[in-house]
Amino acid sequence: MVMPSKKKSNAPVCRLCSLICRPYALLQACFLWTLFCLALWTLTDGIHIKIFQPTRPKPVPCNNSSSIISAFDMGISDEEWERLQKAIDWPIPDQEIINLNQSTSPVHSTFSIVGFKESYKVGEKISVIITARDHNKNLKRYGGDFFKAKLFNAELKASVYGEVLDHHNGTYSVELLLPWEGQAQVSVRLEHSSEVVQILKKYRDSSFPRSHYNGYFEGPGLNKTKIHEVVECNLKWGADGSWSKGDCCCEYKDIKTETVWQCERPKELSCDQLVHHSYGHLEDPLNLFEQQLFTKNLTNVAISGDKKVITVLRSTALIGTMEKCRSGMKTPVPAGFYLYDVWKSFVCNTRQFSPAQMANCLKNKTVYLMGDSTTRQWFEYLERNVPGIKRMDLHTPPANGPLMAVELKNNIIVHWRPHGVPVRFSKMPITDLHYISNDIDEIAGGPHAVIVFTFFAHLVFHPITFYVYEVAKIRQSVVALLRRAPETTIIIKSGNTAGLKNIFQSDWHVLQLDTVMREMFRDIDGVIFLDVWQMTSCHYLREHIHPRPVIIANEVNMFLSHVSPSCGLFKLILFHKENGKLNWLSEG
Repeated sequence: MVMPSKKKSNAPVCRLCSLICRPYALLQACFLWTLFCLALWTLTDGIHIKIFQPTRPKPVPCNNSSSIISAFDMGISDEEWERLQKAIDWPIPDQEIINLNQSTSPVHSTFSIVGFKESYKVGEKISVIITARDHNKNLKRYGGDFFKAKLFNAELKASVYGEVLDHHNGTYSVELLLPWEGQAQVSVRLEHSSEVVQILKKYRDSSFPRSHYNGYFEGPGLNKTKIHEVVECNLKWGADGSWSKGDCCCEYKDIKTETVWQCERPKELSCDQLVHHSYGHLEDPLNLFEQQLFTKNLTNVAISGDKKVITVLRSTALIGTMEKCRSGMKTPVPAGFYLYDVWKSFVCNTRQFSPAQMANCLKNKTVYLMGDSTTRQWFEYLERNVPGIKRMDLHTPPANGPLMAVELKNNIIVHWRPHGVPVRFSKMPITDLHYISNDIDEIAGGPHAVIVFTFFAHLVFHPITFYVYEVAKIRQSVVALLRRAPETTIIIKSGNTAGLKNIFQSDWHVLQLDTVMREMFRDIDGVIFLDVWQMTSCHYLREHIHPRPVIIANEVNMFLSHVSPSCGLFKLILFHKENGKLNWLSEG
């Protein structure tokens, strides 16, 4: 529950960062410390006294909020924070870029296939080299460009993801699996230059409020009238994390997570009369030069290279897996591939489910979907496809929820609820916004309980240290649930690629958060990480924050394969071509 307070936070301001940021104060502090030391020396007749000081957490460097966030503040150890920083480390330019021509050019950057052959066999790999050049056609000397690569066949509606390896010298390499029989081509896009990534990182690590929110206060006025006031709200993060100065603010501190939400103080109403929440405006921090680097002709552009058609012949080598889906399975690269718009997973033995099979797999299950609108898409898919399931009227907005659907014959219950603030939804009761960790704490769990959460899209506007803090709280709740009910199914749906490629909603942000989530849950037994990043990154449809229906269908089939593995058949692993059509060679 969110608790309001009229009082300003009495949390101490980060003194160290304030001193560093104010040279005069630093000199003054050093002078006073010197006087203290001389006095102590005099009082002890010059005898050296060793004063014990407890070990303090290592701080994150100062940002423009003049506050330090330590690993302790995030709820993790120093060692884990160092590991997370290594995991999300990304090369940036080794110099200050002041000229657009110095940035990576999608026109002059190219890719080539290494050792191209006349034909390959299913299961083989090809190597691709990407060479980044600036607008003057000069080879880049450093890495950090955000490229995306895939192999595809438009006729077969087939594609597979390729992970780009940065060599930190302007060159990149990709290994692409050849998983289907037929033809294939390589596609490489420059999503962001390294210079843009440098800008994304700068504002991600700062406390600049790129996203603002609205708080709606309501209360009685004179002569039975009603007062409505709308004020600006935002996250408070750090010792001096207020985005608004002056007489600020109403503070709402969650009892369990201790997350603090702030709203400007309304003029007439009290802080406990906050009723609704909604997204507000976006604030662009970019200067004119930075805006040039983000222009459409430089962002998410396909680069030129080998357009050779790759011929892939049938092979007797097995490709794929027949292992049942379970928790603790690693996600390989690639995690699977599309063929005729059907995702073939390399993680575990997945299948496509008919409506009747969906109902059978979800029989006697209570499904808790949490997070953002991409898990709501799963709710809507199940609502459309599970026979007999009906949405209950909870008198809530259909897009904002919370939502609930039931199917009485097979005793199926499906819930969906958005996560807590910060969240960019249209106007809705703030009491309907719950922190994921709190909701998990309220679930008894058991073999009938299935929990799915995603926590990415709405967090890209805020410092990554806050994201680590929130994920640490969720992890704590997940671990507690698995201790009391180890048979509970818990699935983390990864972030997906989006249509926007700007300072607000860049896929680079989501990829960074996705890496943090994976790292923080990698040693937690009993958790399933469902990778939809690769599924959305390599599909032929244009990327969108809400994946298109064909992708959602494949995501839900992956989900159902984990919920009830016994419902699945053996995986389709071999293919052959006959009369111009790709046919299944073996099926369990």
